[in-house]
Amino acid sequence: MKPIATYFVTAYVISWTIWLPLYSEAIGIGKLPTLPYHHALGGFGPMIASLICTAFFDGRQALAALIKQCFTLRYISYVLLALTSPFIIAGIATIISHYANGTEMVFNGLTKNKEMAQMSLIPFFLYNLLFFGFGEEVGWRGFALPRLQQHMNALSASMLLTVFWALWHVSLFLYRPGYVTMDAAGAFGWILSLATGSVLLTWFYNSTRGSLLVCAILHATIDIPFLSDLPSTEINSYMGMLITLWGIATIIIFKPKNLSREAKYVAEPKTS
Repeated sequence: MKPIATYFVTAYVISWTIWLPLYSEAIGIGKLPTLPYHHALGGFGPMIASLICTAFFDGRQALAALIKQCFTLRYISYVLLALTSPFIIAGIATIISHYANGTEMVFNGLTKNKEMAQMSLIPFFLYNLLFFGFGEEVGWRGFALPRLQQHMNALSASMLLTVFWALWHVSLFLYRPGYVTMDAAGAFGWILSLATGSVLLTWFYNSTRGSLLVCAILHATIDIPFLSDLPSTEINSYMGMLITLWGIATIIIFKPKNLSREAKYVAEPKTS
């Protein structure tokens, strides 16, 4: 388990160091200069740590294999599902909220986001794909998950990964809007959303025999509806409920051992 422990520590150090100017005042060391899209740059921490640890522990052949996984396109059905499912869920949540709460049933807000208001849908997707899709998934699913699955079933590996994934976000609670004001109920819901996302990403990862491209696409798209300009917060709640139900159904249908009809994907260490 030494490579896994080393990986998580390295990912934390890289991201937290990059993010330091964003929370430096909160920890009492004064204001430090920041860069454009500074928060996004910290998203590269898990990927950089994965590349470093793969090269160090497994060698150049394993590093080349990891990079290849980022461009591996298997099973176009999963690519289409990753691209469309978050928007389908948002549409269903909008309809439910309309009939349950009387909220306005409009969908044009899905193409606008509150965080990057200057970006239209496609640029925001590409932004998410680069910084948080590949930035995170090359690490969480590319390095950590296949190694955890060597020691436990896919569901247990997903839940343990959720813990370390959540810890990576700790510094965001010092500066990031939405995290700073989060109460206990909000924190519980946030952790539940990470756990659900971890299950679904494991399902995509194992079902596509380790395609990091598909995982990065899902990671990028799933954030877009939650950050979009929707008519009410109730829609977000219904989206969370629907995604949670999707995660539970995945566990029931595909079983904890593999979370896939395929065998769980375990990367064998390779040395140069």
